[in-house]
Amino acid sequence: MLTIYGVYRSRASRNYWMANELGLTFQSVPVIQARRLDNPLAKDAPLNTLSPAFLAINPMGLIPTIKDGDLVLYESLAINLYLARKHGGPLSGQTAAEEGQMTMWTLWAATEVEPHTVKIVLTHDNAQGDTDAGRAAIEVACRSIKRALDVLETHLQTRDHIVGDRFTVADLNVAEVLRYAQSEALLFEGRPKLTAWLARCQSRPAYKAMQETRMAEPV
Repeated sequence: MLTIYGVYRSRASRNYWMANELGLTFQSVPVIQARRLDNPLAKDAPLNTLSPAFLAINPMGLIPTIKDGDLVLYESLAINLYLARKHGGPLSGQTAAEEGQMTMWTLWAATEVEPHTVKIVLTHDNAQGDTDAGRAAIEVACRSIKRALDVLETHLQTRDHIVGDRFTVADLNVAEVLRYAQSEALLFEGRPKLTAWLARCQSRPAYKAMQETRMAEPV
């Protein structure tokens, strides 16, 4: 059975969404980020990214991590590409060209977008969004992804999905990276195709199921 290590309030959300889309049976092992604990190595600390038991599975101390049989993987977006490839169906690439495009857009999201969207969400999570320094950091992050968002807006002018004619792992991966920036409404104004595409992705039952569990977790 597939085991997913990580809480829903982390990048593991992407893998839980993907597992839901694929209809997979999986075991969820909540592993909290060590940075959220005063003393992650305390004897009574919950299982976290510095716990010896978790480091024995992933010595990098990163969530999410999955175990699928004897295979251990981390890096959330790569995990989703693996799950799509293994289980096939419409979420996976049907040709070598589609596989390449799905990989390209996933790496695009990871390198061109996510460093900046993570800055946005962490600034808000650390209650700095209303400070001068926090607002300045968010403004820089927003400026840094405008070109990338324009590229995606242009790409979506003649299609409803990023790759092919259907929802795929590429849509899921990119949508989850962009979710971190949804607090900044101005980023989406003037980009109607991107906005409509993101709404379609987030209207899917598998996404809603993931979000329902995520919102029920402690902050």
